[in-house]
Amino acid sequence: MGPIEIIGVSIAGLIILMVLLFLFQFVGLYLQAWVSGAKVSFFGLVMMRFRKVKPRIIVENRITAKKAGLEIPTDLLEAHYLAGGRVTNVVRSMVAADKARIDLPWEVSAAIDLAGRDILEAVRTSVNPKVIDCPDQAHGRATIDAVAKDGIQLKARARVTVRTNIARLVGGATEETIIARVGEGIVSTIGSAVNHLAVLENPDNISRVVLEKGLDAGTAYEILSIDIADMDV
Repeated sequence: MGPIEIIGVSIAGLIILMVLLFLFQFVGLYLQAWVSGAKVSFFGLVMMRFRKVKPRIIVENRITAKKAGLEIPTDLLEAHYLAGGRVTNVVRSMVAADKARIDLPWEVSAAIDLAGRDILEAVRTSVNPKVIDCPDQAHGRATIDAVAKDGIQLKARARVTVRTNIARLVGGATEETIIARVGEGIVSTIGSAVNHLAVLENPDNISRVVLEKGLDAGTAYEILSIDIADMDV
């Protein structure tokens, strides 16, 4: 074998070795998916790399979905990844929703995620309502100040229990709107009181009146309760 043949064989061997090393990185993922019952084609894994998709993210989330009894095609996971979506968040939200018996199709979950909302947190809040402080002290206000008709100013703090309304999550107003509306409702209710003593004696009346105003309309939340945490002159 002459020098040219030796060089040719060496180059060919090097190319084959590089190809094998490239393909070897997908073997572990392929076997992991296969053993977990969430089969992904080996060729599909290779093509993900060329499409600038991280195969590990796709495989791990497909396995997560499969173990939870959800069948999410690889194509949907890839498409969402390429669209800039948070694949892991969407899959986890669907698993959480399925366990809580909440109807959450892939299309809805993916659309909410692409809209910039945290769909996983939304599902969690839908299952386990959260409490919002009103006003939000992080914005520099400690109390809601209002003046009754007898000229006495009252300072109040409220706690609003809400749960996410997933159907209104895209396009629905956020927590800030809830806080602002509840604050305005409390100011209006106190302002319509003839005597401040009546307000101090029955703060629950304010909660009831404000709650009846339907302040969650057009927001991403459903108000479950409004409790006056503190009321003072």
